[in-house]
Amino acid sequence: MPALRLEVFDRAPASDGSMQPLVEVTAVEEAKVASFEQGYSAGWDDAVAAQQGDQTRIRADLARNLQSLSFTFQDARSHVLQAIRPLILQMVNRLLPEIARETLAPTVLEAVMPLADGLADAPVTLVLNPAVRAQVEDLVSQATGLPLVIDEEPTMPEGQVYIRFGTAEAKVDLAQVTTDIAIAVRAFFNLKS
Repeated sequence: MPALRLEVFDRAPASDGSMQPLVEVTAVEEAKVASFEQGYSAGWDDAVAAQQGDQTRIRADLARNLQSLSFTFQDARSHVLQAIRPLILQMVNRLLPEIARETLAPTVLEAVMPLADGLADAPVTLVLNPAVRAQVEDLVSQATGLPLVIDEEPTMPEGQVYIRFGTAEAKVDLAQVTTDIAIAVRAFFNLKS
């Protein structure tokens, strides 16, 4: 059986009878390179567009998730604050005044000591509520050894003491401090409601 011969279409017969290519080989190669460059450029543009789209989507998802977390955090914080509000207010109303009563004498002593260093022989005058006299008088007289003059003033709050030492005067006012703390705590919870 004779071999199958296929017709070649990319060549044309030349005047000398030989077959000449219809298209120059360099033109074919240039077309191949141009097609490759065009395809590569289109692929690159598609990849850049896809990446930008992905980044935009990721940013939008991240912003949405952060906003959701923010609301969740604020809700959780609000619930926790509302849950501990009664406990904190009870502590402020009951424990804080008791702590102030217990720390009154040491606070008065702390205020007297700098004054006592300057005027060792002069008596210290303490103006205070009679309910705290024993507590304050015992601690100050034992710690300093200074002569004390106690002026009782029943109208003064229990957490307040005036200290007079010669011409110097100091005031210890734990009652006001306690009141200020209670007001600040109530204001904090009123703002968070």
